Amino acid sequence: MFILLSVAIAPGLALFSFFYLRNQMATEPRKTLLQSFIYGAILTFPIMFLQYVFKEEQVFQHIIVQDVFFTGVIEEFFKWIFLILVIYHHVEFDDPYDGVLYGAAVSLGFATVENVIYLMSYGMDTAFLRAILPVSSHALFGVVMGYYLGKAKFQSSQASLRYRALALFAPMTLHILYNAIFISQNHWVYYMVPFMLFLWWFSLRKVKQAHKALVQLLIQKAN
Repeated sequence: MFILLSVAIAPGLALFSFFYLRNQMATEPRKTLLQSFIYGAILTFPIMFLQYVFKEEQVFQHIIVQDVFFTGVIEEFFKWIFLILVIYHHVEFDDPYDGVLYGAAVSLGFATVENVIYLMSYGMDTAFLRAILPVSSHALFGVVMGYYLGKAKFQSSQASLRYRALALFAPMTLHILYNAIFISQNHWVYYMVPFMLFLWWFSLRKVKQAHKALVQLLIQKAN
């Protein structure tokens, strides 16, 4: 059991450490980040409950609507609404890169619990595949969400609304595309590999842009 839990948790911690250590200009309070991770983990249970109820009640008749659109929409919406209501106005959300960290923390909290549940149910045979696909994709969706929230935080009211909307719809769209590829039965790996490469490129580009915005903000404060 200990080995299984370690294998399930390790990818999330490794990915979060990667994004945390890229922030060399400021140190975000670890307590707040840990709380965000924990809240993301807690979000897993109402999300999975709703998914279970909707599936059992056959609210959506077509598998594409249930497993592609509904899953992508509800998971990203819950993460987004938590970040908006709890983190966005937090006093410690004080630079553009914070959005990346909080978005990644919440998403990886969710992904880690989901990974633990899945590996406990089906064993460790797919642990490596889940580390490079579901866990990493959730992290990258969170990075994209957090990047746009970081942009929104330091914009005028009209621009802020636009970026907050992008913080929801950009990762939601990426998640729906990911789900659509994953459930395709024929040669899905040929579509998933370029998609994941794009997702990493796009997300790391946002990380770089957020870091650049942080440097500019620190220069302005120094002057």
